[in-house]
Amino acid sequence: MAAPHLRPLGTPPNTWWVNAQVADITRQEPAPRPLSFPTDTKQITCDLNKLICLVVDMQNDFCHPDGWLASIGVDVTPAQQPIRPLQGLLPRLRAAAVPVVWVNWGNRPDLLNISPGLRHVYNPTGSGVGLADPLPANGAPVLTKDSWAAAVVEGLTPSFDDIWVDKYRMSGFWDTPLDSILRNLGKTTLLFAGVNMDQCVMATLQDANFLGYDCVLLRDCSATTSPEYCVQATIYNVNQCFGFVADSPALLQGLDNGG
Repeated sequence: MAAPHLRPLGTPPNTWWVNAQVADITRQEPAPRPLSFPTDTKQITCDLNKLICLVVDMQNDFCHPDGWLASIGVDVTPAQQPIRPLQGLLPRLRAAAVPVVWVNWGNRPDLLNISPGLRHVYNPTGSGVGLADPLPANGAPVLTKDSWAAAVVEGLTPSFDDIWVDKYRMSGFWDTPLDSILRNLGKTTLLFAGVNMDQCVMATLQDANFLGYDCVLLRDCSATTSPEYCVQATIYNVNQCFGFVADSPALLQGLDNGG
């Protein structure tokens, strides 16, 4: 414990203790809180102090019948499937002092950091409803920060203490502060949830793996509007190359067992 005359600088556990003469840069960490649960390939044990949950793109444009995907004829019913398991999981994680990060696609209104190639994904003819264009159902600008289109879908209620990161690519790490936030918080094991499992969730998970994070895809808390073979390929590749795949009931059982 730092001496009373030293003051903290930083975000725990990445904290210095300082005064005019001293800088204690040992970064004292709390004792581990082990959490064990089964995955598809192995029983794993992680540290609750180093665990964090990333919820990717559970927002109106991807999940709501008045959102962008639905406006171009996509059945968004599968994208709503993670809502119920997340309703059960997220409060339990928060109660265990595991942070929740909402990684939502929320562009600048002027799209100054969005390339033509990225715009083309959302408006391949140039004449449709693309990024920042008004949605047919309610006029909200597509995937624009602070708009209805980019807001968390109904049924999921963020907490005041949750963390928000706007993203502008399929990966939540490109051109965002996500990596810096995770490192400042001392988080090394990442739970992944959201949509689309084979696109934005997978791209973010892959980049996390490349950056050295431990990755766990929560199968029942993730979904996609893509064909079923995309789900199969995603699960195969995560198990084979990028981390682990588990279901939220197994995680909850681990919490019930005391970690």
